[in-house]
Amino acid sequence: MPDETGPDQLVQYSVDRGIARIALDSPRNRNALSAALVEQLTAALVTAGGDNAVRAVELTHTGSTFCAGADLSEASQGGMKTGAERVMSLLKLIVTLPKPVVGSIDGHVRAGGLGLVGACDIVLAGPKSTFAFTEVKLGLAAAMISLTTLPKMEPRAASRYYLTGEKFDAATAAEIGLITEAVDDIDTATLAVLDELRAASPQGLRETKPLLTAQILDGFDARAEALAELSARLFGSAEAAEGMAAFLEKRRPSFAAG
Repeated sequence: MPDETGPDQLVQYSVDRGIARIALDSPRNRNALSAALVEQLTAALVTAGGDNAVRAVELTHTGSTFCAGADLSEASQGGMKTGAERVMSLLKLIVTLPKPVVGSIDGHVRAGGLGLVGACDIVLAGPKSTFAFTEVKLGLAAAMISLTTLPKMEPRAASRYYLTGEKFDAATAAEIGLITEAVDDIDTATLAVLDELRAASPQGLRETKPLLTAQILDGFDARAEALAELSARLFGSAEAAEGMAAFLEKRRPSFAAG
């Protein structure tokens, strides 16, 4: 793990009674998946996965946003192939981690952040949570994160929200299968789930999780490389450059009709 007290620390890590709590802590850019944050989150997950005292992981956040997706300020500078491969590896790490990962969210989730949600085994979302597959509005596609979200979502809902990029709430996210449950009190609900995992057998948890993730991993094996290449190609396109510039400049992109 990197120095947890340094000024460049973007991820909090602590352990309490068998649960590793990992919190995205980069509110200045809405916990976007910058190279530094992905590196630190990966290190935290590897630490938790290798610690025999840890039986489950809570993945949460500081600030009003769980994760805004790709760091567009980095993406606009090019070199996205490495970045795409880095994010793909992170998603697969969550899926293959030999401990259950519980997402505890009470904030906004956009684009690549939904990939983290899909990779978690259990996800609770509070009343401040909103979700949107915003890639389509930037000249992009939800390519890599389709591996972790499509197996969880009702197909007609996936078509709607992938294609429109519209925002939806926690109750809708639960209804369509993206999350486990929409809750009124995120802290109380999360504690209840974590206490159930504390009472479970470590061996039972370790051997049960692969039964639940086999289908997702089949998708990674078959399509991960091609989807990472697609994502990198789209990020490098002129249309995506316009979409990202418009977003950063808070204006309407030139390709928007009407």
